Amino acid sequence: MKRKRYKKWLTMEKKHTIEGYLFILPWILGFLCFFAFPFFQSVQLSFSNITKITGFEMQWIGLENYAKAFVWDVAFVPYLNQAITSTVFNMPLNLVFSLFIAMLVNRSIRFRGFFRGAFFLPVLLGSGFVLQQLLGIGVDQQATEVARGIVMPDEVLMYLGPNVINYVNSFMSRITIVFWSSGVQIIIFLAGLQSIPVALYEAAKCDGATVWESFWKITLPMMLPVILLNSIYTLVDSFTSSTNRVIEYMMFLKADINNYEYVAAIGMIYFIFVFLLIAIIFGLSRKSIYNLSER
Repeated sequence: MKRKRYKKWLTMEKKHTIEGYLFILPWILGFLCFFAFPFFQSVQLSFSNITKITGFEMQWIGLENYAKAFVWDVAFVPYLNQAITSTVFNMPLNLVFSLFIAMLVNRSIRFRGFFRGAFFLPVLLGSGFVLQQLLGIGVDQQATEVARGIVMPDEVLMYLGPNVINYVNSFMSRITIVFWSSGVQIIIFLAGLQSIPVALYEAAKCDGATVWESFWKITLPMMLPVILLNSIYTLVDSFTSSTNRVIEYMMFLKADINNYEYVAAIGMIYFIFVFLLIAIIFGLSRKSIYNLSER
């Protein structure tokens, strides 16, 4: 009798919920063990002023550090606007490019494993300290010049004028950055594409649907949860990249011990902004994903 009650209580939806909590349990434990105390100490530091380094003694000063970011600091707001603009332009390109490449490498083609590894390789080489070293020797400029030369040779650009050359250089620079940062998104999209039942495409083909119609009626609706996941990942990755001007500015300020409180305040402003942006994206996308699951 107890076993029947247990089975009745543990529905399939609750099983999936428990599985989800088990997946995020390592992250929760890691946050509580390694990040919770530094995070709350940073929050306290952003509202305080360090009076004594030994023992990290602080004095409460309220919103003074936050006011400094918007009233006195002439660099923070421009850097924040630059980070937002770069993310707004790069994120749609990244998602479209990643989905397109994932659909290509998901097809039955020769050397499919090689192409999958080739598109993921920049993620291994172009991140963290390695990326900083590559950018330091101008690899990004060299890659942009090579890509520009393939798409539009210099012999053609010399007849189009400096304005066109600037637009082409800017576009190819963005494409290069998108290519470097799209490996994880391609893998996630690839996993989502492989989870779509083949029977749906076969039924659509029997009904006379074209490949284009199958994409809009089957692939895209079924990929909405994956698109949401990749959107949030791309957003966080862009705002926390080592090439982000706000991150570079905070790293520059923290070199001086007298700026610790101000850097903490900037970090809290940045964190709240990114968190609210993710919440907005999740809120706008949740309704369509929920309706999709009900069908």
